[in-house]
Amino acid sequence: MGNRRYSGLILDFAGVLTDNMVEVIDLFEVVELLRPGTFLRAWADSRGRELYRRLEAGEIDQGTWNSGFGGLMSVSGDNLMGRLLDGMSPAYEVLEVAREARAAGVRTAVLSNSLGREPHDPYAPYDLERNFDVVVMSGQGLRKPDPAIFELVVAQLGVPAEECIFADDTEENLPPAAALGMTVMHALDEKETSRRLRRLLGLPSR
Repeated sequence: MGNRRYSGLILDFAGVLTDNMVEVIDLFEVVELLRPGTFLRAWADSRGRELYRRLEAGEIDQGTWNSGFGGLMSVSGDNLMGRLLDGMSPAYEVLEVAREARAAGVRTAVLSNSLGREPHDPYAPYDLERNFDVVVMSGQGLRKPDPAIFELVVAQLGVPAEECIFADDTEENLPPAAALGMTVMHALDEKETSRRLRRLLGLPSR
């Protein structure tokens, strides 16, 4: 596999280009003085999962998600997404891999289920449109793991799916990418992800 030539690199945003989301959530609960597991219990609730699905599909805006999800956790919904992601930092090693890959001629893309951009824009500090060839955010009813969104990003990249690597921290998003022929990676740790990507892409190790 290490000798295979890849011409496309597709990366999830939160949890791949950023800190591990479990750590981000843990910090949020500490800052908000919440009992450990409060966020995940709300997320596991059918109402919480539906709020996320509707936000990612573009059926509701971030403000509506803030209010609804805040209610499930019994906290204020005021800029909840911003408070939740306040401690989220870039995964610099993975971002550097993407930069080096692009410089080496690999087409790069971000494929993310949208977290919304108002009132809090988590993507703004990353200048994704400048640093990647293609940026595809979910919306208009389309979201991961729908195979159609993977077909869309491959079409926009302009390279065969068989020549693409796709990394995501959510395991359920990997099978549809693999079904298209992509090499998939369950990315949970910044250092391990960057190491594996460097090996697959033939980039110098660090």
